[in-house]
Amino acid sequence: MIFDPMYWLFAAPALLLVIYAQFKVRSTYGKYSKVRSYRGTTGAEVARMLLRSNNLTHVDVEMTKGELTDHYDPTKKVLRLSEGVYASPSVAAVGIVAHEVGHAVQDAVGYAPLKIRAALVPAANIGSSIAPWIFLIGLIAASFKIVVAAIVLFSAAVLFTLVTLPVEFNASRRALAMLKSGGLVSIEENAGARAVLSAAALTYVAALMQALGSLLYFIFAAMGMRNRD
Repeated sequence: MIFDPMYWLFAAPALLLVIYAQFKVRSTYGKYSKVRSYRGTTGAEVARMLLRSNNLTHVDVEMTKGELTDHYDPTKKVLRLSEGVYASPSVAAVGIVAHEVGHAVQDAVGYAPLKIRAALVPAANIGSSIAPWIFLIGLIAASFKIVVAAIVLFSAAVLFTLVTLPVEFNASRRALAMLKSGGLVSIEENAGARAVLSAAALTYVAALMQALGSLLYFIFAAMGMRNRD
């Protein structure tokens, strides 16, 4: 596929957005990870404060390895914070922690898009890992049916990235609201936390664009194959 100029026609814009989004996340996180919040509370402390305020004391807070590996595990009810966030009192850490607590709140209230995304995980994993290979086999075998099967499988991965957007945007809105109502950041710091979360949100938009670009290429190839039959 990568040797087909038409593939890059669909993929290049999304790839550029992915590169920019990654740069934006790194630069914004790097900037605000150096800005100490006026309260001086670490990411772990903020996490426990926000969990208590939302009656989620059953959710554990753990440290995990890596950078920007922060996530909420709904199956084990655990908030895992990266090493640079767990013990950091920075504005970036506070924003990231509040976002992950936002996911815990979504889980607690039964937020529908989160449930849908969780249900799509198995199909999305299969679609993203296997569909491109099935598509390639279909092209080599000149089989329209195999290519269509790949499109159907890959559509699950695209749907997953689409549903991810409202989940992530909603978690960020909850995060900023919690930080403001809890008085955990000043007005200036709230702007910094918003910048960090906005940069992170861009990565999800880029992921959707990348998935859509691949899907459109698959469909374009399938249409060309059908017209030749």
